[in-house]
Amino acid sequence: MNMKEHIRTALREQFHSWDEFLAGLSDEQILTPLTPSDWTIKDVLVHLWAWQQRSIARIEAALAGREPQYPDWPAGPDPDAEGITEQTNAWIHETYRDQPWSRTYQNWREGYLRFLEISEGVSERDLLDGSRYSWMKGYPLANTLIASYDHHQEHIEKVLDAI
Repeated sequence: MNMKEHIRTALREQFHSWDEFLAGLSDEQILTPLTPSDWTIKDVLVHLWAWQQRSIARIEAALAGREPQYPDWPAGPDPDAEGITEQTNAWIHETYRDQPWSRTYQNWREGYLRFLEISEGVSERDLLDGSRYSWMKGYPLANTLIASYDHHQEHIEKVLDAI
C-alpha cells in the first residue's frame, strides 16, 4: 500500500468510527454540553465541518491548478495563523450554534465524504511533494489529509472522555 492509500484508508476508517458513534447517540446526548466546556457534540461536529471546508478548498485547488478558494469567513488574519485559531473557533461556534442537528450532521457527513472522494484525484507524487503547491508554504498537500485525521481524532478523544 502506498502512502496516499495508507492515509486515505485511515481517513475512511475514522469516518466510519465517527458515523457509528454518532448513530448510537440520542438527541439529548448530542445536545447536552460536554464538561468542562459548553460545547455539545453538535458544536464539535459543526466545528470539524467548518475546518474541513478549508481542507476541501486545498484539495480542489490542487486538482484545478489554482490558489485555494477558502470559505467566506470573517476578514482578518489567516485562520491557520498562530494565536488566531481560538478567535476563529469562537466565530464558528457563534455562527452555527443555532443550526439544527440534522443539518449539522448532513453537512459534516457530505463534507467528509467529498473530501475523501476528491483526495483520490491527487496523485501520490503531488500529494507528497512539498514544493508542488506554493500556497502550502513548503508543506506537502498530504499534511492537509493528515491534519484532518488528527483533528477528528483529537476531538473524538475529547468527546469520549467527556461522556
